[in-house]
Amino acid sequence: MLKGLYNWVMKMAAHRNATGVLAIVSFVESSLFPIPPDAFLIPMVLAKRERAWWYAFVCSVASVLGGLLGYFIGAVLFDTFGRQILDFYGFQSHFEEFSTNYTKNGWLYVFGAGLTPFPYKVITIASGVIGLALPVFIAASVVARSIRFFAVAGLLYFFGPPIKVFIEKYLGLLTIAFFLMVAAGFYVVKFM
Repeated sequence: MLKGLYNWVMKMAAHRNATGVLAIVSFVESSLFPIPPDAFLIPMVLAKRERAWWYAFVCSVASVLGGLLGYFIGAVLFDTFGRQILDFYGFQSHFEEFSTNYTKNGWLYVFGAGLTPFPYKVITIASGVIGLALPVFIAASVVARSIRFFAVAGLLYFFGPPIKVFIEKYLGLLTIAFFLMVAAGFYVVKFM
C-alpha cells in the first residue's frame, strides 16, 4: 500500500499543478493542517531536482504567509476558532503555562518550531494570542522556514539519486519514523 501511495505522490510531484499544491499545503500547514509540507516537497524535488530551489522558495513563502494566518487566528479569532484548534491537538490544558514562558522568549519558540517537525501551527496561533511583536514573528519565521526547506531541498539536490534509492528501499521504516517524529513533536508540546 505504501509503495502505491509513494508512486502516486511521485507521479503527482511531476504534475504541472504540483507547485500550486505545494504552496497550498505549506500555507494551510502553518495554521490548520497536521501534515508537514515536507511530504510534498521531498517527492517534488526527487521528481524534478533542477527545480529544488524554486520548490524550497515556494514552500518557505507559503509557510510564512500561512503562519500569518495562524497569528491572525490567535490575535483575533482565538476565542471563536483558535481554541478549537488547540483542543483538537490537545494543547489547551498546557496553554496557560506555555504562555508565561512564551512571553520571555517568543522568537526562540517561533524559530525552533519553524525548523523542526514540532507543530508550527501551535506556535503561530500562540504568537497571535500573546501578541508577539509581528516583525519579530515574521523574521523568525522567514529565517527558520527558509533554513528548513532549503536544507531539505539542498540535500535532495546534491544527493538525490542515492536518497531516492534509499527511500524506495526503506519506505515502510521511513514512514514509521516520520510519523513518530511528528507524534514526538506533539508530545513535546503537550508536556512543555
